[in-house]
Amino acid sequence: MSLRLLATVASTLLCAQVTKLLVQWVSKQLYSPLREMPGPPSPSLLFGNFGKLSFRLFQRWQAQYGPTFRYHAIFRSHHLFTADAVALHHIVNNPDVYEKGEMVRYALTQLLGRGLLALEGDEHTKLRKIMSPAFGPSQIRGLTELFLDKSIELRDVWTRSPADPTGWIPVDVFEGLKRMTLDVIGLAGFAYEFHALKESTDEQEKRSPLEVAFREFFMDRQGEGVGIDLRIVLRAMFPLLRAIVPPHPKMLAERKTMDKVGLQLLQEAKTAIVSGDKDSERRDLLSLLVQSNISEQESHRVSDQDVVAQLPTFFAAGHETTSTATSWALYALARAPDIQEKLRAELTSMGTDSPSLDALNGLPYLEKFVREVMRVYGPVAFTNRVATRDDIIPLGTPYTDTRGVKHDSVSVKKGQFVRVPVGAVNQDPRIWGEDAAEFNPDRWDSIPSAASEIPGVGYAHLFTFLGGPHNCIGWRFAIAETKALVYTLVRGFEFALALDEGDGEEVQIRESVGAIRRPEVVKRKVSGSWKPWKGYEATEAQLPMRVRRI
Repeated sequence: MSLRLLATVASTLLCAQVTKLLVQWVSKQLYSPLREMPGPPSPSLLFGNFGKLSFRLFQRWQAQYGPTFRYHAIFRSHHLFTADAVALHHIVNNPDVYEKGEMVRYALTQLLGRGLLALEGDEHTKLRKIMSPAFGPSQIRGLTELFLDKSIELRDVWTRSPADPTGWIPVDVFEGLKRMTLDVIGLAGFAYEFHALKESTDEQEKRSPLEVAFREFFMDRQGEGVGIDLRIVLRAMFPLLRAIVPPHPKMLAERKTMDKVGLQLLQEAKTAIVSGDKDSERRDLLSLLVQSNISEQESHRVSDQDVVAQLPTFFAAGHETTSTATSWALYALARAPDIQEKLRAELTSMGTDSPSLDALNGLPYLEKFVREVMRVYGPVAFTNRVATRDDIIPLGTPYTDTRGVKHDSVSVKKGQFVRVPVGAVNQDPRIWGEDAAEFNPDRWDSIPSAASEIPGVGYAHLFTFLGGPHNCIGWRFAIAETKALVYTLVRGFEFALALDEGDGEEVQIRESVGAIRRPEVVKRKVSGSWKPWKGYEATEAQLPMRVRRI
């Protein structure tokens, strides 16, 4: 067969595929059940509303169109948004019908391997059953000492930083907390010491291959790490490109390192368990996972490769989310000195730097404060699901379509994209009242009855950790670590917002756009143009603050 004929055949097949996709897209839009649903207009035929999406924008749309509406994605395809508690209860409790989309699962697998976050169906159920004992109440109680020790180490690092004549110490709270939580997840996750809070030249030179791989993969501040590489996005969106566009070579090398060292750590955990030596008994999550896997019937066990695949997932899920939530906690205190003083008074009444988890849980104002942090500043803004088959989603609050017809349910077709707005539910005025966006720990003295309808994990009637079979398995870990950090740092420091090095004005902070609500510095308008704050020109996620030793 000649090259010309091959080219003709290839072109014909490509045109046929493109035509098929175009016909499917047109048909999908013409017959979409969401076509008459109210929602914002599309400013672009190509990108829909995608160029403007943000947490605050969805809140404005929710106020305008109600808890359930449609918006436009690429090529003006219809995406469903719902903050309706009845609808969300249906979605999160039917994981066989509403899964992470194939594109998201592919990207997660490329980035994290076959971890719990990337799995669905029976694979997820099997792995979740084996992992659950490692995140039980007694296991988290045993990690409290580690949480407090690393919180104290972070406190001491900030204390040693140079202060101005009035005693204020400038720190990037977000960076410090990321380092602390990196150390915690290394030790608590797989008995590995990263030494992230030790930044001397000697320590940097001693970094192991695993630490270098993790830092490059997840923590790089200068944009040189892998992160969500464009190649991952393109390969996820367009499966045909997976045979043409190679993965990021740096990503492959670092994943190979993580897998190699992970297998070594796994073997060490297995050896310790098989030896039965009580003096060297390990309580890290990897060891508990190995123990649980060994205890299962052989047919129910997972492979060593699947166990090792959980290490990057432990890291990603337990590292930046907690540091982000605690950063916002300290930001909230800086903005509300009265709340800061009231919280500190309760915490300093304790006569120890190392209380038990039960003692921490017994502090009523700390409990109310952490609940309010998780409500207003929960680190995850949203997640997404895709319908695996046609379905009808019930609604607690009906909507009226553009023809004036009232609906108490939403019909969705197979492949329908659904945005699950975690943060919007936690700040829904229909549930929490007109002051839902305000930070007020005392609201927990009287929880609204409507909050009982939120399909969460059972913690404080919040949607922060999702609900159903795919809820956050590490929510107890996150709450305990956050309480330990707040306990130690608020007892040790007074917190205030950073000041511009030129005119002394308070530096303004906003939430980043994306699934994780990271803090970042907002530029300000000066003489009609946007200018950076003096001393805070960088654009990456950060939370510059001032701390003063108590």
